[in-house]
Amino acid sequence: MKIDLRQIFNIVGESRNFRACIDMDVLDGIKGWSFTAPVRLSGRVSNRAGVVTLDYTAEFSLNVLCDRCLKKSVRDSVMHFSHTVIPAEAVGDSDDDDYYVRAEGQSIELNDVAVTDILLELPSKNLCREDCKGLCPVCGCDLNEGPCDCPK
Repeated sequence: MKIDLRQIFNIVGESRNFRACIDMDVLDGIKGWSFTAPVRLSGRVSNRAGVVTLDYTAEFSLNVLCDRCLKKSVRDSVMHFSHTVIPAEAVGDSDDDDYYVRAEGQSIELNDVAVTDILLELPSKNLCREDCKGLCPVCGCDLNEGPCDCPK
């Protein structure tokens, strides 16, 4: 979804609420993650004292495998994000992109911003629960269900 920011950039105090979805065809192209449904986005773009801010929430569900015991589960997540948005012409070619979102041609592509934000916040290790015991390295028994008969 493209958000046009011309009016927001030009009028101090202006704001706009939005709701959007990132479709499954976009999400299916993300390797290593399996989304169960489209990502729902809701938020606001506002100009306060000449500073344009993008605040939004992403709600989604992922199919995940526990990294210790390999159990499948669905993880529901709600993530909140905030960015300062600036016109691309105001900065030129700078390496400070970590601090703000550039609005190319007075607009931003919300899907690109949201997918990047979500992927950076996802955990590097998925566990079915904090105290997951994993699998026995000898027989492969799920140690969460009880001890195995392997010698220690």
